[in-house]
Amino acid sequence: MRKIYLHVLMLFLGVLGAQGQIKIKPAPSDTSNYQNRKLKIDEVNLVSAYYHQNGNNSAVTGGIGTEKLTDFANTIDLQMSNYNKAGKKNTFLFELGVDHYTSASSDKIDPSTISSASMSDTRVYPSLNWTRSNEKTGNSFGFTGSLSTEYDYKSVGAGFNLTRLSKDKNTQFDFKLQAFLDTWKVILPIELRPAASLSNGRESRSEGSSPRNSFSASFSLSQVINQKLQALIILEPAYQQGLLATRYQRDYFTDGSLRAETLPDKRYKLPIAARLNYFASDQVIIRTYYRYFMDNWGIRAHTAELEVPVKLTPFISISPFYRYNTQTGTRYFAPYGQHDPSAAYFTSDYDLSTLNSDFYGAGIRLAPPHGVFGWQHLNMLELRYGHYNRSTGLVSNIITLNLKVK
Repeated sequence: MRKIYLHVLMLFLGVLGAQGQIKIKPAPSDTSNYQNRKLKIDEVNLVSAYYHQNGNNSAVTGGIGTEKLTDFANTIDLQMSNYNKAGKKNTFLFELGVDHYTSASSDKIDPSTISSASMSDTRVYPSLNWTRSNEKTGNSFGFTGSLSTEYDYKSVGAGFNLTRLSKDKNTQFDFKLQAFLDTWKVILPIELRPAASLSNGRESRSEGSSPRNSFSASFSLSQVINQKLQALIILEPAYQQGLLATRYQRDYFTDGSLRAETLPDKRYKLPIAARLNYFASDQVIIRTYYRYFMDNWGIRAHTAELEVPVKLTPFISISPFYRYNTQTGTRYFAPYGQHDPSAAYFTSDYDLSTLNSDFYGAGIRLAPPHGVFGWQHLNMLELRYGHYNRSTGLVSNIITLNLKVK
């Protein structure tokens, strides 16, 4: 974990060094309309997050046992831009993410080993987005390509984004399409692996690979109602097909039998959300959010969130927030030892169960005019902390650091 952090940190510092060497020359007064066609760095963002959770409903061991997990995530993105001959702006956003996690429950896939293959893992996920925009109208379109890889999982992604603004720029429509083509290894619990393959040692951990494809769209409409009020409506239908069950998760039945998690190979999702932002004063903003979620597995969920950023000074603000979620679980869920032996689909993953949860915390944001800590290029620092508590007993904490360089 420390090596990953140092690697990302050095990469980030290297970009900052390159940024520091860029000399910006003021444009002559008689060429104020000139648009530079050379690619230039607009900004660099580094986000680091540490997450820790604990509970006693691990899906790996059938809905009982430790859920202890830690994750250290680092993301660095580099935004660059230039203008073409027609005066349209090209924006390139390169993002590199590196996550490293350790999971005590994953060590129970094969308890006979000192450490199973999935007890700890590193995920690397680069992406590149290109967007062409017309700064006069605010309209734009673009494309995204992405990769993601870890021990038992590989994904290739592609996306399209489109933005249209009204003439007065008070109404904005955004449309996105995304596709992720995944392949992940089928790993069974040690008890369910074929006897013949157990003699092959490490190679027996995987029962081959299986595809999983995900397709989603996003439609959003935002409206400036007046100087103090803005509204946003979001519709995000999604479809998944392939191996949607996590096969190394156990399920126990009322007759004492044991099987690997089995779920339908198709899933439809339909989240509908709305945001309402009220600018109460120059110092206070009230941000509200509501989301309804439904799918064909029987899950129904409501999420409500409130965040109130407050400016303490022109350059320092705090943002307390609270989010509440209530969910009706899938029809395929049952706790440890309570599955019907005749069921075709079954899971003891409490993420898919009926539950309520609270998430609350606060953030502090520094954006002084002469740079954070006097470093002019480091123009923003934000630190956020959140505490999560679920009715199933899961508890987690997350702390996030965001640095922006321009």
